[in-house]
Amino acid sequence: MADETVNAGGEVAVEGGAPEAEGRGRGRGRGGRDGNRAGGRDGNRGRRDGNRNQNAEEGGEELIEKLVHINRVSKTVKGGKRFGFAALVVVGDGKGRAGFGHGKAREVPEAIQKATAAAKRAMVRVPLKEGRTLHHDGAGHFGAGRVNVRSAPQGTGIIAGGPMRAVFESLGVADVVTKSVGTSNPYNMIRATFEALTEQTSPKSVAQRRGKKIADLLRRGGSSAVEAEADAAAVVE
Repeated sequence: MADETVNAGGEVAVEGGAPEAEGRGRGRGRGGRDGNRAGGRDGNRGRRDGNRNQNAEEGGEELIEKLVHINRVSKTVKGGKRFGFAALVVVGDGKGRAGFGHGKAREVPEAIQKATAAAKRAMVRVPLKEGRTLHHDGAGHFGAGRVNVRSAPQGTGIIAGGPMRAVFESLGVADVVTKSVGTSNPYNMIRATFEALTEQTSPKSVAQRRGKKIADLLRRGGSSAVEAEADAAAVVE
């Protein structure tokens, strides 16, 4: 039995009370470990949920992904040939934004994933007339590839082939006429097409740059004042 002594402050001190202190220490230790374990699980789970929600918010926009081309390459090494893949992907939201990217990897899915991520980072906005066609004609070239793009009336459709069709479908263009001259290399065709698209301007941007009204610019094209006002009111971007 432990001996009790009264100290100067009137508190009871127990001699030989090490087992109780040790037990209390173990209890606190277990509580600390359990608390840390539970806190760690809850904290990690909270961080994972937060990342998932953040990714869901970032990826909430539905994008149109078009796989344009896959190229298989090989490298001769000491043990034989080592194969790899290069993917070209076009991404767009169907509302005037599009981009392209390419990725390389040892496997096809990983190459497509890299190309898609690069395309999302390089998306550009192109002004569209009535949300279906281009505002004016344009031309672009890259290397030996040259392309011409022209606006078209409603119901024309996408008159384009190969990689250029993928660009306009992902961009959201419904009526356009195109012509590609020179190389058939999909990389050069895509770059030339985007060069032509980035040169597109809208009446709204031109009016703001020149300090004029949209109706004044449209009236110079030969239309009447009433028609120019109606067309200016219909210009969205």
